Amino acid sequence: MRGYKENQQEDMFSYISMEDSIPKKHPLRKIKAMVDTLLDEMWSDFDGLYSGTGRPSIPPEQILKALLLQVLFTIRSERQMAEQLRYNLLYRWFVGLGMSGAAWDHSTFSKNRERLIKGGVADRFFSLVIEFASVNGLVSDEHFSVDGTLIEAWASLKTFLPKESENKKDDDDKSDHNRWVDFKGEKRSNETHESKTDPESKLYTKSGGQAAKLQFMGHVTMENRNGLVVDTRLTQATGTAEREAAAEMAMALNQGSSLGADKGYDTADHGEDLSQLNIKSHVAQNIHARKKISSIDGRTTRHAGYKVSQRKRMCIEEIFGWAKTIGLLRRPMLRGTEKLGWMFSFVMSVYNLVRIKNLLAA
Repeated sequence: MRGYKENQQEDMFSYISMEDSIPKKHPLRKIKAMVDTLLDEMWSDFDGLYSGTGRPSIPPEQILKALLLQVLFTIRSERQMAEQLRYNLLYRWFVGLGMSGAAWDHSTFSKNRERLIKGGVADRFFSLVIEFASVNGLVSDEHFSVDGTLIEAWASLKTFLPKESENKKDDDDKSDHNRWVDFKGEKRSNETHESKTDPESKLYTKSGGQAAKLQFMGHVTMENRNGLVVDTRLTQATGTAEREAAAEMAMALNQGSSLGADKGYDTADHGEDLSQLNIKSHVAQNIHARKKISSIDGRTTRHAGYKVSQRKRMCIEEIFGWAKTIGLLRRPMLRGTEKLGWMFSFVMSVYNLVRIKNLLAA
């Protein structure tokens, strides 16, 4: 028989618990279990960031869980994340607000981010995720790959002005935020110009066929067994940033390990840096360039391990693809290397959690 129209009277009581409302096989359950375990270990780290007196703040664990959801479900802004926490039952369950807990304002993220950045919370969380993966036998300690990717800055090319310019507007132009700017015939470079919105960003492009944009550069070291990120860096975008970051991250690797990379790392300086650290260089040979002599020869390329490294290193592109498509790193709405570096490390932690969840399930 046909049902009657919906009942307009609101129920006074609900007898369904939030725990029962979430499907038993929902993939967030396993991630929540891992995150709760890791955040319990960070209790002392959080305790040192807050004063012993004053009004109680929103628990930092809930802030981190909300940020994790924002990355995991590609929620484009913190304002939208705060809105979702008001009515999305799944998100409220994951964060720990319960049925009647009050959702906080979007400005809470900005106020607490400074505290979390100064406390090194993202790096601490990242290290605990790697430690958890290592305990479960998912991390290799012998074979690694390194690469970098460009991250577009949250700044317009219109703000890329001469350094000596004070960028003052006339009184008539104060309301014109989208004014017309003509750069035709003007030579602009990082030596003479800088962005007035994000001075740390650099005008850069990797390819001659692509337009130069204001960008940063993110770097990761990946272990080759399961494709987990074991180290991260975020730097300004320069022609040598990738090799410099690779040499710095290689210091944390075990002696005798191998480090694969693409042609951009095939330089004498990079090979010498790895040799001093007793790290085997498994870079792709850049032998097609004019008068180019590769930093490695047949003594390295003849081994089967080199071919495996070259095949495995391509998996690092999947990490960057996930981070930019899902993890909000295509053009993050943050400025400066400090804030952007914090987010880059946190996004890689979320990627590792998803990867670990899938590996343990398999």
